[in-house]
Amino acid sequence: MPWWSWVLIWTALIAVSLLFVAFLAWRLWRGGTALMRAVGAAGEERGSYWAQSLERATAARRTETPDEVSGSAVFATPEKMKDDYVAAREQRRFARLQRRVARRKERGQLQSLRDITALQDVG
Repeated sequence: MPWWSWVLIWTALIAVSLLFVAFLAWRLWRGGTALMRAVGAAGEERGSYWAQSLERATAARRTETPDEVSGSAVFATPEKMKDDYVAAREQRRFARLQRRVARRKERGQLQSLRDITALQDVG
């Protein structure tokens, strides 16, 4: 076998191996870009979900400003403090009830009869 045939064989082998490496790099690039697009879409979806969740949480936590000054409980009578405590407890209970009913309505779940009658009794 002449010497130039060995040069030709090795040149062909190196060219084919470089083509194969280029093909693998191209497939890796396409897979990576597809992955990055999917991660970006999932990130946007998750970001919009968290934005809506934060918006709902801030809307639910907006309350009226307290009428009393901080520290006024020191000079109040025990009866007034007990009345305030009971009123605040009922207000918290009713707020929980409203959130529960709204959450079940949003999810399409059945409402509890106890919740429905409690809302009818109040308003």
